Amino acid sequence: MRFMVIVKANNDSEAGQLPDNDMLAAMGRFNEELAKAGILLDLSGLHPSSRGSRVRFHGDGKTSVTDGPFPETKELIAGYWLLQCKSKEECIQWVKRAPFGKDAELEIRQVFELGDFEMSPEALATHERVGESLKAKSASS
Repeated sequence: MRFMVIVKANNDSEAGQLPDNDMLAAMGRFNEELAKAGILLDLSGLHPSSRGSRVRFHGDGKTSVTDGPFPETKELIAGYWLLQCKSKEECIQWVKRAPFGKDAELEIRQVFELGDFEMSPEALATHERVGESLKAKSASS
């Protein structure tokens, strides 16, 4: 099972304040543990919402774009890990070891797999082709 571990934004991350060297070193050690355990698939931090945009679909074929920053910091994401674990409980045990301090919040969400959806053979073939092209691109990087 794949799980996305979402690092919630806070006032510091939204201000563009990067972690200090001690935190970066601790996070690097934690990331190495995840990689050595064979469960780390991807990870990254995100720039503040002031550098982002939101695209809203109105249902009539029209869209609108709103540039950041966005007011509700508690609803924003500062980064993520993508982990391959045997269960949500295993993922929780790993996440509890992350080197965060007081008031940090992480959210764990299971990622859908193609088999979770009922779709036509044509739609399935399209999704599988896209998945294979992503794997090929990743392997060549």
